[in-house]
Amino acid sequence: MDSDGTQDARGTHANPVPRPAGPPRMPSTPPRPSEAPGVPPRPDGSAFLSWLRAPRPDALPGVWRFGHRPRPEEEPELIPARQLISGAVIAFLVGWLVWSLLWNGYLGGWWLLPLYAMIPDSWAQPHSFGSVVVVYAYYVLIALIIMIGVGRLGRWSEIWRRYGPPAWNRTAPRAERPPVPEQDPVEWPQLRAAGADDAAERLATEARSGLMRDVDHARIARAWQGVRTGRHTLAAFTGAVLRDGAAACLHPSGERDLPARLARHDLVTGQVRLGTAADDPRNPYAYRGAGLGLGTDLLGTSLLAVGPAGSGKTSRVVQPLAESLCLHALAGRAAVVVVGAAGAGLGPVDSYDVVVRIGHPESVYDLDLYGGSGDPDEAAAVLAEALVGDLADPHPGSDSRRSTTVLAQLLGPFRAVHGRFPSVPELRQLLDGAPGPLDELRTALQGSGQDSLLRELDARQRQSGQPGDVAAVLADRVALLDRPAFAGFFDTSGQSKPFSLKALDHPVRVRIDLPERGHADASRMLARLVLAQFTASVATREDRSLFACLVLDDATGVVTPEAVRGIQRLRSSNAGAVLTLRTLDDVPRPLRGPLLGSAGCRMALSGLTPWDGQDFAEVWGKEWTEARDVTDRQIIAETPAGKAVHMLRRVITGKAPTARAVTVRQVERERWSASELAHGVPPGHAVLSLTNVKGEHAPPLLVDLRD
Repeated sequence: MDSDGTQDARGTHANPVPRPAGPPRMPSTPPRPSEAPGVPPRPDGSAFLSWLRAPRPDALPGVWRFGHRPRPEEEPELIPARQLISGAVIAFLVGWLVWSLLWNGYLGGWWLLPLYAMIPDSWAQPHSFGSVVVVYAYYVLIALIIMIGVGRLGRWSEIWRRYGPPAWNRTAPRAERPPVPEQDPVEWPQLRAAGADDAAERLATEARSGLMRDVDHARIARAWQGVRTGRHTLAAFTGAVLRDGAAACLHPSGERDLPARLARHDLVTGQVRLGTAADDPRNPYAYRGAGLGLGTDLLGTSLLAVGPAGSGKTSRVVQPLAESLCLHALAGRAAVVVVGAAGAGLGPVDSYDVVVRIGHPESVYDLDLYGGSGDPDEAAAVLAEALVGDLADPHPGSDSRRSTTVLAQLLGPFRAVHGRFPSVPELRQLLDGAPGPLDELRTALQGSGQDSLLRELDARQRQSGQPGDVAAVLADRVALLDRPAFAGFFDTSGQSKPFSLKALDHPVRVRIDLPERGHADASRMLARLVLAQFTASVATREDRSLFACLVLDDATGVVTPEAVRGIQRLRSSNAGAVLTLRTLDDVPRPLRGPLLGSAGCRMALSGLTPWDGQDFAEVWGKEWTEARDVTDRQIIAETPAGKAVHMLRRVITGKAPTARAVTVRQVERERWSASELAHGVPPGHAVLSLTNVKGEHAPPLLVDLRD
């Protein structure tokens, strides 16, 4: 039938011969719409409720916990299917043979003696009902004993688990029962326990009606955490929830989600899925086939990813992590700064609150060259690290104190006179030792009575031009920023909107685009500047409950001795860094070991060189493994019976009869050798080791980043 009640011309199963459909009928009046035209249908909250109630068991570091089913630590020994089924069939035939021999009396009547000893003589009369029941019960008992014995020999229980209903239940989806209200996250039991029943009921209603998202849930949970720690009052929280519902406690941007998502996120656990641990013998059995998820507990120890161009560092590592951190920022959990070349694919502009496009004339925001600091010594230390940090002795114990002293001798007097730090052209003139600007500073300081700053300026003039003076090198580096392309940037007069990393006290999302083409040296210098400002800013934050993370897409020329020390200190400040490199050759040889040691999470992508693989192999170390030396010697049968037995054994096992000698010994081998890292990692894969902020480790895992 059609929707208007007419017969379909194609016929039906009962009447397969087509026939005319008859005269057309006028269409019936359509039903009255329930909502005004143009209004989208009301969302359904079932998907959100299923996501929120999904199991998230505790798991090993790096395991994607959403819907995870834990596996045993050790791999169970599996018997080949052919051998298992053949053994079960042969065991059944042996049991049948034994029962037939007993039943037909070929083995005598000794197996009936316990029966005759237990039953009374009155039951042994022919055709006695009691005798029939007891005798057949005894037969069943003997049959069960035989069946249990041959079943254990034939491993029938293994066949039941592998091919029976237990295996069907594992593959078939199980309907999850809704949890009790006291444990249902939809009902917000923590709010009800604190007496905020009205707020909990409002949030539960919005969740069921489909008006709540995962970011809303994470944001409100973060706000409730602030109530528990005393940063917010219960009355303010309850009033915001009753007034705005799922839109309460919004991010300052007013956004409740990102414009688009490319990766899978779980904001309950704070993880983003990067791939799947490969089903490879080199991976621990508990990780094989499990999803790989990274959260702030792992990024808090910093991540270093090394791989050649095209190996997926940006698209499969940096972009998902930046997207996850932006979601955390919308939930009020994190502050993120993403640094990369312009057009590197670090997410759309709408995903960030602040976008600094250095060298682009349409950039709304500028970058504060001095990191928002008002202390000349602090500003000099950060700026010196950015300008000449790569020229310092690469030994981990070296620093750039001389450059810091030179800059402090100029920044202090200039700020005392002008109330601000010098711009790039002014700083270049001061470092060049031009007499005009220095004389102006001297004249202004002489009338202010600041003798200490006059002594600093005099010391700078005495050292100027002397052998070993680093001012000329600093001036050459500042000249890289004193270019027409950067004429409108690094302004200190207050006419622009400079962004300072002092804003990391708030859940801000920042993207800094570096000018890559034609200004490679300036880009590396600015990347060092951002890293130095980041490590200095996070250490002085008042609220360290907010996770801060710096994502640096290309760390070439950024790793210095001071940068390594700064990365080592991030963990104690509830902060972390994500660095990517094309090769470890971009890092000075003395700093490669300290850099790999300071990063708790290390990733080697496919296409690595053997030299880089050697550094990873050394930092991952060795482990004790069991080496088995097996020697097989084929057995030759000489008698016809022996040949028949060997033929039967070949049919059952599929192998020729052999005598095996096994030698087991413990040996120490590298977890991943340099050759395996260079040639054994398939395309789209990576080897990743993890360490969380609690100190729990995950061994190097082969991960498929495409899944």
